[in-house]
Amino acid sequence: MYIPNLRQAADEGYDLIMVTGFTWADALSEVAPQYPNQKFTIVDVDWVGQPNVMEFIYSEEQGSYLVGLAAALQAKEDGIKDPKFGFIGGVPGATITKFEMGYVQGIRSVFPNAQIMDYYANDWGKPELAKAQAKNWYDMGVYCIFSAAGGTGNGTIAQAKEYRMQGKNIWAIGVDSDQFEDGIYSGRESAVLTSMLKRVENSSLMVLKAVEEGSFKGGVVQMGMADEGVGYSTANPKLSQNVVKLVDAAKADINNGKIRIYKTYKEALANGAAPQGLAALDD
Repeated sequence: MYIPNLRQAADEGYDLIMVTGFTWADALSEVAPQYPNQKFTIVDVDWVGQPNVMEFIYSEEQGSYLVGLAAALQAKEDGIKDPKFGFIGGVPGATITKFEMGYVQGIRSVFPNAQIMDYYANDWGKPELAKAQAKNWYDMGVYCIFSAAGGTGNGTIAQAKEYRMQGKNIWAIGVDSDQFEDGIYSGRESAVLTSMLKRVENSSLMVLKAVEEGSFKGGVVQMGMADEGVGYSTANPKLSQNVVKLVDAAKADINNGKIRIYKTYKEALANGAAPQGLAALDD
């Protein structure tokens, strides 16, 4: 499906062909050399390596640090003693590990000995798996769960909504886009405390501008916090302004290098930044 679709688009002679995600990578690696004058761009991939392909990757660990920090600070402000946290991933691998490691380090900057649990569903499209795991964890006293699991992660938000409706002080964290609206359960009350934002719109504008100005060049572009490639959402008024102030200060410290975030489990373990026993994989 991917190769024929790419070839058809290339035959049409578009100024730029944009695709998203690693599922397109192999097809793009095959088709791009066959159309050397066609400009392509892909996000979340950095291994195509063709001169006519602009590849965007993101510093997910930076944005995830912010949401972990926000959750921990909110727990502290809520007066919760020894809060527990959870992380749900889709299919384990280096990219999702960046989400988890950032989240873990953000939490541990506030609670160095926090209990943090993780679970990998090995699927991107089974929300029932995340919902069941979230229920189990919330019942165990987990305060907040961050899911980086595609459609699977929607199950976490669904369970959080149910429990928020029952008056339980628990939270979910959204991913990629602001999922505040997905978490609404009553009026404007949302079970999504914040979301880790991947600002694909900014990389899209960058490549479109490059095409328009004639400066398009193949290669890998890293989009970090300083490039407005990642961030966190503040849509939920339950995220206190004091927490927002502290998270924004951390954001500045990430940009100026005062805060270092390890993006692999191996690095995080070696530097005492993550606990033993997590299921994260670095490849």
